[in-house]
Amino acid sequence: QVQLVESGGGLVQPGGSLRLSCAASGSIVRFYKMGWYRQAPGKQRELVATEALGGIRNYADSVNGRFTISRDNAKNTVYLRMNSLTPEDTAVYYCNANSFSVEYWGQGTLVTVSS
Repeated sequence: QVQLVESGGGLVQPGGSLRLSCAASGSIVRFYKMGWYRQAPGKQRELVATEALGGIRNYADSVNGRFTISRDNAKNTVYLRMNSLTPEDTAVYYCNANSFSVEYWGQGTLVTVSS
């Protein structure tokens, strides 16, 4: 069992930046893919970004060029750097760890983009 704890969310003005962190209670090396998803009010959860072993990254079109995912296996932590935030980025952001047989979710961290 692995616990994922997100942090770094909050209120930010349009055009601002945030960095989210996802700390795992155990090694993340065994997870072939780590990722971030988000769920806005009244909408379904959607993929934001993933990083697979080997450094293969995948981004949603809506965040490509603005967000950057990275993982630090030594610290068992995954990050999401978010730049040029817009109100449409407002959502609860969830961390995900995926192996070939099981996946885990964090409890989420709220990001609100508003002036």
